[in-house]
Amino acid sequence: MSMRHGLTRCRRRCPRLAMLPLLCLVLWLAFAPPSAAGVMTRALLEKQFPPPLMVGEKDKDIPVWPVFSRNAAATVLAGYLFESIDFAAVPGFSGVPVNLLVALDAKGKFLDVLVISHHEPVFLEGLGEAPLKRFVSQYQGLSLTQNFAVDPVQRGSGPRIDDAGNVQLDGVAKATASVRIINQSVLSAALKVARKKLGFAGGRDPERTASLRTDVNDLLTIPELRARGLLRSMRLGNAEVEKAFTGTPGEGLDQEALARPDDIFIDMRAALVSVPSIRNSLLDEASARKLEGRLEEGDHAVLVRWSGRYGPVSDSFMPGTVPDRLVLSQGGLPIEMRDLNLDLRLRQEHEQEQEQEQEQERKTPPAQMKVFRIISQAGLDPSQPLDLSLRVTRLKGMIYPERIGQDFRLSYRLPERYYLVPSAKDRNWLPIWKDHRTDLAVITAGMLLLFAALTAQKRLTINAERFTRFRIAFLGFTLFFIGWHAQGQLSIVNITSVIQALKDGRSLDFLLYNPVTVVVWCGTLISLLIWGRGTFCGWLCPFGALQELTGKLGQWLRLPQMRLRPAADARLKLLKYVVLAVILISIVVAPAFTDSLMELEPFKTAITLNFVRSWPFVLYAAGLLAASAFCYKFFCRYLCPFGAGLALMGRVRMFAWLPRRDACGKPCQTCRHRCDYEAIRPNGTIRYDECFQCMDCVVIYRSDDKCAPLMLEKKRRPVIPIAPVSSC
Repeated sequence: MSMRHGLTRCRRRCPRLAMLPLLCLVLWLAFAPPSAAGVMTRALLEKQFPPPLMVGEKDKDIPVWPVFSRNAAATVLAGYLFESIDFAAVPGFSGVPVNLLVALDAKGKFLDVLVISHHEPVFLEGLGEAPLKRFVSQYQGLSLTQNFAVDPVQRGSGPRIDDAGNVQLDGVAKATASVRIINQSVLSAALKVARKKLGFAGGRDPERTASLRTDVNDLLTIPELRARGLLRSMRLGNAEVEKAFTGTPGEGLDQEALARPDDIFIDMRAALVSVPSIRNSLLDEASARKLEGRLEEGDHAVLVRWSGRYGPVSDSFMPGTVPDRLVLSQGGLPIEMRDLNLDLRLRQEHEQEQEQEQEQERKTPPAQMKVFRIISQAGLDPSQPLDLSLRVTRLKGMIYPERIGQDFRLSYRLPERYYLVPSAKDRNWLPIWKDHRTDLAVITAGMLLLFAALTAQKRLTINAERFTRFRIAFLGFTLFFIGWHAQGQLSIVNITSVIQALKDGRSLDFLLYNPVTVVVWCGTLISLLIWGRGTFCGWLCPFGALQELTGKLGQWLRLPQMRLRPAADARLKLLKYVVLAVILISIVVAPAFTDSLMELEPFKTAITLNFVRSWPFVLYAAGLLAASAFCYKFFCRYLCPFGAGLALMGRVRMFAWLPRRDACGKPCQTCRHRCDYEAIRPNGTIRYDECFQCMDCVVIYRSDDKCAPLMLEKKRRPVIPIAPVSSC
């Protein structure tokens, strides 16, 4: 066998050889023992927390390290160290969770929070890591028993605490979403450790959060609501509040309370109106529908109605924000709630009852009402007791007054009839899917339309002009809607994040936090099985659509089009398999280098971040687009590692569905010469691993004005003269 022939065979087999690293990786994942998600060891932790602190042995039940301090001759438990990824693997924009080292003392106070690793693009290149480190440093000294929120405005003043104990963390400009993900990671992980190791929430299992029953819808009167504990009240007089301040610096500061001790200070009622029975019993029909429409899956809502001289919100309260005098807590841990800013009305009979009660009171101001929403991610469990704490603050002094506060608690417990306790944890990704239901429906409809068009290819391609209009329109839909609007750009990151999760023994639940990606992946996998790689790369890839439209623009502008020789084209097409193999190997050999390798993809710059990134990345992405104006879809054909992975997976396709004739390639070469992807061999067969399913060859195949065999057949047809029609 000649050397030239041997090299030719080797080139044809290279795509199969490129599967070797992937196969080795799969076997390694299958037979290697599962490793913990965390990366810290006791030795590394001892360097981070040197003496007089001492790091103990890792807990056998959960991945935490106890930390001890010496107190004279005794050794005292100082707290626990843990990695957030072990308890709350909340995915970031890259699909890989941020990993944070959290130090929590024995009373639930944050000793420190440090960044171990992250893949957030805005901090990797855009803003740098300094703002991220400043953000996590704010947790030091704060308590898990406080209510946390991230200020979207970057004020530069550090955390702020209001009268109700709510903590406002200073945000990071242009990275609001990322720091909220980080805040959720810190708090979710710390809550789980606090519940399991520090005795918070009475030791209950945080994995079994109850859900409300929707099949129970009782219509109850006010006395019945009170009797069942569904409507709870707290009535405080001036004298009772004054008594609570006895012996404190706040004693005797409320002159009105001293003058009229028998008057009502506050008469407050509360109900969990996310429960259908309570909502429909208290609110009129229109208000109940309005409230239900504002609550997402897993959300809760608390209705608070009050009268008297004091209320759960101050005069300076901003609608739509966290109440400044009222704190909701459960198991000793605060839960954030926000005003829904809704104008709701009670049922008519309840309004009349309230008016009659007010007439019996002396000089009672009109009753007020607000509804506060608790999002599903806050972790409220309706099966457990709730506490609403009203904070009453008095000021002593003029210029820098001393603030003296007392809390008055209203307890609430929902009866078992109105909730269900699941056997597994509640899926907190369900609200995200509900939020994106419109986008998911549009994308699903678009993919179904595409699949129907590909299935009925004869009807689609019989008219070249109509097919061109359809293709350009669909590419526009892919670029603008799937890509820039819905952020549905699939990437090699989607593959590497799954491999990394399997390698580390983590769950793949993080995939469900990006519903658009899941839906596009489902459509891509179906198309791989039926048609091969080209359905995604040629129709559903936003950056591929951008490249193709750029190439069409270059042709329309009559820019010189570079077409490589077949041998050079074949060699360059192997590059993407090499890039894929290097990335997959790096996951095992050098994981820290994987992120840098994945920057070979311009998808993050051009689609995810809309070119809002540092100039080297923008220049690189723009350069690839410029190259595609001269060399058709340059990146897709020669460099794309994700396309290489799809080409390998697409070998399982069921059909060689693009039609061919015996004359294709023998002797007709029309389709091969007009294929911009150079995916047709000289013998007329199609290389489906390199075909982008543009279907230009099918349009030629159907046209008796373009296809040489049809043109020849047309010429050979006998011309049948039409006899003239004689007039009568």
